[in-house]
Amino acid sequence: MATYTNIQGQNILIVSSDPANPTEGQMWYNTTSNTLKGYASIGAWATGGNMPVTQRGVGGAGTQTAALSAGGVQAPQAASYEYDGTSWTAGGNLAQARYYLAGAGTQTTAAAFGGINQPPNANSVSTEEYNGTSWSPGGNLATARYFLGGCGTQTSALAFGGEPGAPVGVATEEYNGTAWTAGGSLANNRERVSGAGTQTAAAAFGSTPLIAVTEEYDGTSWTAGGNLNTARYSGAGAGTQTAALFAGGYGSDPATSTPLTELYDGTAWSNGGKLNLGRGELTGAGTQASGIVFAGEPATSATEEFTGGNATITFTTS
Repeated sequence: MATYTNIQGQNILIVSSDPANPTEGQMWYNTTSNTLKGYASIGAWATGGNMPVTQRGVGGAGTQTAALSAGGVQAPQAASYEYDGTSWTAGGNLAQARYYLAGAGTQTTAAAFGGINQPPNANSVSTEEYNGTSWSPGGNLATARYFLGGCGTQTSALAFGGEPGAPVGVATEEYNGTAWTAGGSLANNRERVSGAGTQTAAAAFGSTPLIAVTEEYDGTSWTAGGNLNTARYSGAGAGTQTAALFAGGYGSDPATSTPLTELYDGTAWSNGGKLNLGRGELTGAGTQASGIVFAGEPATSATEEFTGGNATITFTTS
């Protein structure tokens, strides 16, 4: 008969207090409370309100109950939509129609940057800022790019990676609400990259070429973090550097999208509940414990909401 050690490769610890940073699957016996405990993923996805249009390759920002979608591959490519936790409604149009852009901030103070302008189907340097009603011009990126990663706020945003490849794929730029300046370069060329966090505490994960390693930014330089369990690209990122969520994307087979979800604790990734609809080129927002994803390829209007994350569970007998 298989034992816990055979399955997990570790013993059940006997401790007087719960571990500060347990890993998924770890179990221990707390002698103070006389309880057997374990650390496991308990998060799950639920269906939210559909977007008014099928879409993919949008920029996103906000939270699970106040999300923002901007641009996209499908027409109308300048449109923005706002989510209130139940349904989507039309917001102000971007000045420049575009897709494969990045977003940062909240529903009422957002920034959208990069992407592919349509027309004239050219890589974009432009930034636009949203006030909850309309978009206005911001400072231009130094390097035109699309399929880039983005995070932070409207006045403290971070852009990193993207196509058309190196040196664009390693470049980082920092935004102060007026202008972009160069930041530290990624260690790896990352196209179709996802991210989470803030300008001074960001995480970059997923990319093509397929890279499992996560990179973490401290406002100056990037360093290696934990590896994804399944390397993939064009997924949705959300959360913070120490509590990130990565959902969907494409793996080694670019023709097949995945429903996989992984959760990051700043050190290691663990598997979370799967999406109801596997897809790539989707966009995420919110937190690890209260995330949201929307749009995606194949072109869809579907929205899903994530609740939970990893948690300590106390085992009891009945």
